[in-house]
Amino acid sequence: MSAQGTLMAFDHIVAGCRAMLEVVPEDSLGWRPHEKSWTLGELATHIAMIPNWTMPTLTMSEFDIDPEGGGPPQNPVLGSAAELVAALDQSAATARASIESTSDETFASTWTMLVGGEPRFTMPKAVVLRSFILDHLIHHRAQLGVYLRLLDVPVPQVFGPTADFPDM
Repeated sequence: MSAQGTLMAFDHIVAGCRAMLEVVPEDSLGWRPHEKSWTLGELATHIAMIPNWTMPTLTMSEFDIDPEGGGPPQNPVLGSAAELVAALDQSAATARASIESTSDETFASTWTMLVGGEPRFTMPKAVVLRSFILDHLIHHRAQLGVYLRLLDVPVPQVFGPTADFPDM
């Protein structure tokens, strides 16, 4: 996988995420579909922040997501669709620049995710970027679509017509 091929997929995935975040209803940010689920605001914020994982993936050989005594990184509290979109735009721009400046050699080198100092997986950085970042965005974007549907918010187009926008 090359930087150029990755950027095309990245741009497409981020555009779909942006469309979903633009319609997040601010009066429902505390809503959750189930007691074990994130709130709408937590899920939307997570989506906006995932691209930030690109830089440690491409510039480090390992990263501890829950360092001993440090706890996992905390997301900011974002209180509006505009703040969510702005956060995604910022994290995506930084991630995109990082991808653009990464050599094929670096894409092929390995990266290890640690949790509390314990290795969880080691993969080539290109695979981590595709699975742990891009596929992760797609997964949570789909979750957000379900949240929106349950809240009776029209679900935007990501790949083509939707039940809410059949003629687009």
